[in-house]
Amino acid sequence: MKKIKINSLFIALAMIVSLGACKKEFVDVTPKGQFLTENYYADQAQAYSALVGVYDVVRKNSGGFENMITMMNAGSDDNVAGGGGATDGAGIQGFSNYTLTSTIMPASFWNDHFQGIFRANTLLAKLPNTTMDANLKARYVAETKALRAFYYFNLVRMFKNVPLILEPLSATNMYEVTQATPVAVYTQIEKDLTEAIAVLPSTVALSTEAGRLSKGGAQALLGKVYLYQNKGTLAAAQFADVNGPTPGGTSIYGYKLLTSYSSLWVFSNKFNTESIIEVSHSAAGNSDWGWWGSGRDEGNTINIMVGPRSYSRPVGSTAPALPSGWSFNVFTQDLYDAIKLDPRFGATVFDLKALEAAGQAGYIGGYQNTGYFLNKFLPRQADVRTGGGAQELNFQQNSYVIRLADTYLMEAEALGGSGARAQALLDAVRARVGLGSVPVSLAAIKAERRLELAGEGHRFFDLVRWGDAASKLSGRGFVAGKNEVFPIPYNELQGTKLVQNPGYN
Repeated sequence: MKKIKINSLFIALAMIVSLGACKKEFVDVTPKGQFLTENYYADQAQAYSALVGVYDVVRKNSGGFENMITMMNAGSDDNVAGGGGATDGAGIQGFSNYTLTSTIMPASFWNDHFQGIFRANTLLAKLPNTTMDANLKARYVAETKALRAFYYFNLVRMFKNVPLILEPLSATNMYEVTQATPVAVYTQIEKDLTEAIAVLPSTVALSTEAGRLSKGGAQALLGKVYLYQNKGTLAAAQFADVNGPTPGGTSIYGYKLLTSYSSLWVFSNKFNTESIIEVSHSAAGNSDWGWWGSGRDEGNTINIMVGPRSYSRPVGSTAPALPSGWSFNVFTQDLYDAIKLDPRFGATVFDLKALEAAGQAGYIGGYQNTGYFLNKFLPRQADVRTGGGAQELNFQQNSYVIRLADTYLMEAEALGGSGARAQALLDAVRARVGLGSVPVSLAAIKAERRLELAGEGHRFFDLVRWGDAASKLSGRGFVAGKNEVFPIPYNELQGTKLVQNPGYN
């Protein structure tokens, strides 16, 4: 896991400022092969490298022990933290049972996103003076603004009260930063995305640009941003472009529901027609323990986290071949009961409890074990790396930030859960898995989202924005008016003007 960084909003600048204390004869030497903000970003190649750096933080969705998906799953009513014991990851355990404090809050959920914002702000400040094609420069600006918006959206959903920083900090103001209102942050997110949408390409070349943001991806994100603010009409308009005129058909951006729900989770099925914003992972980086959590590891960490411990199969077993894992994010009995008769059950839940009872497989139950594992992200034997690095850190399955079934259901919700269009959107999601129509309503959409998106990190945020978190999570220790957001990590408050969120100390 990542070590806590002190005042990470300001650490990069502080390092630059500290160079001023160096002796004159040292700073007069022209460095070779060294990054300097004064002479970098001079041309397209340097700007592209910087843009890749802004994109790097997107891996927070599914990379590293402190990733968004397993963390957010742990605090929902669908999953528990699990793992090896009650102290296996203090932050994820604290969120799962609502004992999270500022001292055990994983700092990376704050500082990784602000690192992405710092990189975005720096690139936006430098691009005007970069020598490159004007149209390409405009695209880089658009991508950078959309990424900054994405990082702020995650921050405002997790912490609510965050600083709004739009320029690189200086030595005179870096400790003077205060928090903005959530309304101001959302307004800036909308501005960044609106400006990006006007410039981003409608499609990207999957052979050379897979993973880069397109117009449809930015529109889907803007629609979601509007939905979280109860701006239903605006949200529905964005989703309508993304989803297309005929639910179940192909949209103007080429998005289309996959025929098979289970194929969404085949690790080689990357950037498929249902993918709108997707995080790319690779086994080619040879990630190893020496730099795990530093941001340089390129594998999907969810895979190893959710696998069963000491998994085994007797000779002749029909159970699947799986590497062993760490048993995080096991499903609750409540989710199992809700999904057990649904066609998506097999792709979603790996029922190791039943396999063990049938003598087809064995394992060691981890903390809070139910025997129901997250099949969408189980490590697959076929996905085990063949090169160097640690096996556990080099699974290559990508993860979805937004996919088409998600935007179908969000548009139906934005439409108020009523009307012919909302009905068609709900029907398309259900028809894909062989289910018949049910009358559309907000309750039906909520139920469908739970089953369609189980284990993908959305459930806690959904419960909070619907106002359902207290009723669904009170048995886990959830306190209304407090636990809708995380505490700001303790070290981020020291020496600053930032104020802790209500209910935390």
